[in-house]
Amino acid sequence: MQTSTSTEAVGKLAEARSLIAAAWADVADADLPAGHAAYFALLVEQLGQEFARAQLFAADLLRRTGAHQLDADSFQAIADAGEHPSAEDLARAAGRTTMGRTPYKNTAGLLHNWLGIPLGTARDRLAQTDCLIAQVTTAGHRAAPLLPQLAAEFTAPRSDPRLVLSASRLIHGAQKDFGPGPAGQKARANIQAEAVALIREQPATARKHVADLIHQLKSGKRPLGALLSEIGLFKLGRRKGLEHYLLRVLPSQAEVVEAHLRKVDNPKTETGNREELHRQASADLAAENGDPAPPDWDDSETMPDWAQDPKEADDAAAEEPDHEDLDTDRTDHEGFDVDREPAEDIPPADPEAAELLVPFEDMRPELRHLMGLLATLRSARTGKRQRSATEVGIIIDYDKMVETGQDFAVTITGKPISAGEARAAVCNAGIYPVVLNGRDRILNLGRSQRLFSKSQAKALRTARRGCAFPGCTMPAERCELDHLDAWEKGGRTDIDRSDLYCTVHHIGRHCGLFHAVKVEGSRPMVLLPKSVDPEQRLHINTHFLTPAESKRALAWAAEATQLWKSGKLKVTIAEA
Repeated sequence: MQTSTSTEAVGKLAEARSLIAAAWADVADADLPAGHAAYFALLVEQLGQEFARAQLFAADLLRRTGAHQLDADSFQAIADAGEHPSAEDLARAAGRTTMGRTPYKNTAGLLHNWLGIPLGTARDRLAQTDCLIAQVTTAGHRAAPLLPQLAAEFTAPRSDPRLVLSASRLIHGAQKDFGPGPAGQKARANIQAEAVALIREQPATARKHVADLIHQLKSGKRPLGALLSEIGLFKLGRRKGLEHYLLRVLPSQAEVVEAHLRKVDNPKTETGNREELHRQASADLAAENGDPAPPDWDDSETMPDWAQDPKEADDAAAEEPDHEDLDTDRTDHEGFDVDREPAEDIPPADPEAAELLVPFEDMRPELRHLMGLLATLRSARTGKRQRSATEVGIIIDYDKMVETGQDFAVTITGKPISAGEARAAVCNAGIYPVVLNGRDRILNLGRSQRLFSKSQAKALRTARRGCAFPGCTMPAERCELDHLDAWEKGGRTDIDRSDLYCTVHHIGRHCGLFHAVKVEGSRPMVLLPKSVDPEQRLHINTHFLTPAESKRALAWAAEATQLWKSGKLKVTIAEA
């Protein structure tokens, strides 16, 4: 770049900084119209995308020009130029490099020590420069970027560079898993192509799906024996007054845990009974503080031993295991470090006010889950009350199972499981399989005449997995079943004519903010308003799908859109 051109570019950037600061100052305390506030927010996000690109190009410029070799006078001239540089200031800021000793050892040191960027962030930015702009050989020559497909997407005008950066970090972090030689290059190219497609077609869930792709890559490289050797519940000992445990499980086992957590989060289930869980939580935390809660002796099950019938107390004692030999103070697991700082939004002071006095629903999710687990363990130990068993849903793609016999099963949270795990799961108690065809139509469950039956609700929640609105992350257990054909207008309670929506999007659909679309031979889809989607495409929420499922769903949605607009597919927009 010529000096005159670079001078002009730096001057424009300095002016832009002043304009942005002035714009923010003008609206910070202003009573502006809501539309202007929305427009302001939109422009700020668009600027954020441009800055994400600019930060990487700036790192490349620093490395390419050897800016860390600028002498001390040059850095002083840059500092003196300030926010409103004159032409003379810009000329002096061009600086000069030296072969002698400089304040900064390399580009990472310049980013860290001069610009105040954390060292890890500085190194990551340079690594992403290698991936998306240009590599530097050991001889100091520039070479093509490591991830050329993502590099092209990074500079595409309509692409969100932040999503590209996220995908690049994940793929770069899995370099060793691709392997060497042509096979490794092909695998890297394939995963780039899938990432680019996800970024373009489903930006709201692109991060999740690219992460799932990398997870599958790493999981596929490890033999089952290696996985089995590492699973288990590990006691790490006491640190900072707390007992630490580490749980490692197989994906199919994780679904059992997560199914239990979903039941704890759902106040409509027996496991999620808010009154009982809050009572136990208050008793636990108050007892730890040395101020136990008032006793609840309404029935014999909660009565202390001295207040019970002697015979019943003896029987209970005979059944109670001896816990005196358990070692609860071991601290010899030095190989693990699971210390975690408390969340920033939870005040460390006055823990009684923060944890004991709030309703159970307002507790931290981690604390709710812990209390739910402890309540279940206590129930199993004392036999006080049998809670309903935790159920795990396995979704089986019948067409794929028949055709390939591989990769045909996932859990309802989108975790792929192997064919062997799927077959074993079907044999286990507490696991219900739902068989679908390639377009998510439920094949083996009937329909009711009026209200949704329990089996229909279970099948629909399992098949859809969550809210149908594109990008929504509300899981099926917190969603409502919605008739796409209003019952009062002659609609049928049929699974193919129903869908799941969270409360917000359920109300939004009936208010006409978007449309549910019935597609012949397929699961329902969503049609967004023209202000959001000018192209008026049919959408499927892929948040709960695996990367492979998401790819198929997006392809089918695109195909269905073309067939619909050409009059070759029967599509009905459901009434609000």
